[in-house]
Amino acid sequence: MPTPYRFAPAVRKDAATGLVADVYRRMRAEFLLADGPLMSLSPAPELLAATWALLREAELAGSTPRAAKEAAAGAVAYANRCPFCAEAHALLIHGTGAHDLAEAARRGAVPADTGGAAVLAWAGATRTPGDTALAEPPYPAEQAAEFLGTVLVSHFINRMVTSLLDEEALVPQPLRRSALLRRVAGLAVRRTARRALRPGPGLEVLTGLPTSTPPAWAGDSPIGVAYATLRSIAGAGSELLSPEALARVSATIGAWDGAHAPLAATAWLDAPLSDLPTAERPAARLALLAALAPYRLTDADVASWRAADPTAPGSDADLLRLLAYGAMAAVEQIEGWIAPAPTATTAGNHA
Repeated sequence: MPTPYRFAPAVRKDAATGLVADVYRRMRAEFLLADGPLMSLSPAPELLAATWALLREAELAGSTPRAAKEAAAGAVAYANRCPFCAEAHALLIHGTGAHDLAEAARRGAVPADTGGAAVLAWAGATRTPGDTALAEPPYPAEQAAEFLGTVLVSHFINRMVTSLLDEEALVPQPLRRSALLRRVAGLAVRRTARRALRPGPGLEVLTGLPTSTPPAWAGDSPIGVAYATLRSIAGAGSELLSPEALARVSATIGAWDGAHAPLAATAWLDAPLSDLPTAERPAARLALLAALAPYRLTDADVASWRAADPTAPGSDADLLRLLAYGAMAAVEQIEGWIAPAPTATTAGNHA
């Protein structure tokens, strides 16, 4: 039976053990999409756990209206050209009853509600440094961690989902074509979409995992701990690159201005890697694709990476770690564009 997983089969629910089983159980209890996108991360259990923790604490829990955060996530998905993610968030927005906002988010339009319009404009601009919509975030200071955490985890998940899944297989065509069907489908998920979750329990899956200093923008919220853990786990994927390849990848992502790579050109990808040893290029290529153009990742790219070391072909877990490194490097670039600079006081709080 065909599955949506392109390169690395997910751990089946009936075969899951340990950390993967724990995360699956929590997703079934608290998240509508327990059977799809995040399961693609299960070959790397720590990565799955950290991604779930940040998604739960930023987007699903807290006091900010769920519709607003789903709208922010939907606008990010539209900006990143992640069609499955855009449809999924639209469905959840429909579930909250904000039907006009749901349809606007999925097609990059402007809803009638001015507050919703501001959220979509701001979130959609988060991959465009210097955009005027970033100058006035559409949330009060007490909601900053939830909104920033939501858009950053969305940027990460969009890249991983687009890299790893056949998105066309995940969204039924009738649902794509009919606003009425999307609205009706929203009724089926309204309990999940409107549920208020208590902050904090998402961190329970992070016990014993590597972490780092939480970002100042998250204050003392659980979101900061979850973000720092995902940053550490994804960052460890850099160990799969040679020092020179890592330097090239880091420099290329560091110079990225948020624009989409041109569809008819490959110089942006080939030039930074051209004088690396042949065996080192495939891994660097995967990391750059995950960061800047995940929808252009092909079977040939993955096969080339697996074949680069015939004595030890790359494992599924290593593939996910390598893609996660690239995806998180792009997220950290975006974080620098949108997160407020820490003041002396907040910096001291995290020293």
